[in-house]
Amino acid sequence: MLNLPLTEEQARDAIIVALDCDRDEAYRLADLLAGKARWVKVGMTLYYAYGPEMVKEMHRRGFKVFLDLKLHDIPFQIRGAAHSASMVGADILSIHGLGGADMVAQARAGVEEAAAERGADGRTKLVAISVLTSMDQDALASIGIDAPVADEVARLAKLAVGAGSDGIVCSPKEAADMRALLGPDALIVTPGVRPAGAALGDQKRVATPAAAIAAGASKLVIGRPITQADDPAAAVEAIVAELTQA
Repeated sequence: MLNLPLTEEQARDAIIVALDCDRDEAYRLADLLAGKARWVKVGMTLYYAYGPEMVKEMHRRGFKVFLDLKLHDIPFQIRGAAHSASMVGADILSIHGLGGADMVAQARAGVEEAAAERGADGRTKLVAISVLTSMDQDALASIGIDAPVADEVARLAKLAVGAGSDGIVCSPKEAADMRALLGPDALIVTPGVRPAGAALGDQKRVATPAAAIAAGASKLVIGRPITQADDPAAAVEAIVAELTQA
């Protein structure tokens, strides 16, 4: 669990830059952010187009990788998929809490097997998607879930962590409750983080970087406010300054 103000080391390690773009742009951003950011998110846009090589290339460039594939399938398939993602080198891997306890447990088995095969010092960490940060109460009701968003997030978080996930993905709005529910060691990854004055885009449940950390977030996934800034490196430095001076 992090406490404000963060050290510079903690601040840089807390920021995950979302590379939701094509390969050339991802490489351009990686070059600009070298030495500034330490984590990148490789999601479906990059991975489905360019495959495991994208994860390996980001490692070669000195970044840790959050492989955000939101795995959701029968337990047998997820065990194999999590194993494969771990063998590629994912440092954090997302799965869907809605897949159920057996699916989460098999994902954990897959990454543990991969760590043993790789002889790695640490295994790939798992985070379970709770409710997407693009969804609000009306969107949740439209798919047949009448519970309040916070209650649904808590239900899925408890299920996933109890079955072997290292933590969850939730909006900053639920981070404080999730920290209280899951304890100080849980990995709480929060998309929907927007520096003051940034456009919300398609995010509904958002907070500033400092507010997200204060609420209990471990990692902040930040995309467009950095990647579409005139100076992405300066955008990262501004967030680091916010977190170290809060």
